[in-house]
Amino acid sequence: MDANLKKRMVKMILPNIVGYERIAMASAAAFAKMHGFPAERIEDLKTIVAEATVNAMQHGNREREDLEVIVAIRYIDNTIQVEVFDHGNGISAILPKPDIEKIINNQDSPIGFGIFLIQELADDVEFNLDTETGHKLKMVINKHHP
Repeated sequence: MDANLKKRMVKMILPNIVGYERIAMASAAAFAKMHGFPAERIEDLKTIVAEATVNAMQHGNREREDLEVIVAIRYIDNTIQVEVFDHGNGISAILPKPDIEKIINNQDSPIGFGIFLIQELADDVEFNLDTETGHKLKMVINKHHP
């Protein structure tokens, strides 16, 4: 990897315990701020990082505390690229767009809502990328929303 590119990357190994996604969120926010991202885009970034990390913990790693989630954040050409690695098999099916009103009124399950948020807020998303140990989700946030 190019030494200059490596200087623009942060990699975290998190225990597979819900709550630790906050560390990834805070790190992503600080990283984006260092690279001049506007507040609105930083909020989008925090949301997608949190949702992806919790999904990796709960679904990819099946809540097993003996596993870890890796979150890698890179700055490349006015974008932040986030990769979240878990030990799962990926996402078996992208659910249809959720009915937010039904979810708020407890008339529907929030399952799939995190994936919906990621797709809505990220500028690019790639699911089901295989790795040596499981699954990778790649998300991209542009500095300025197109």
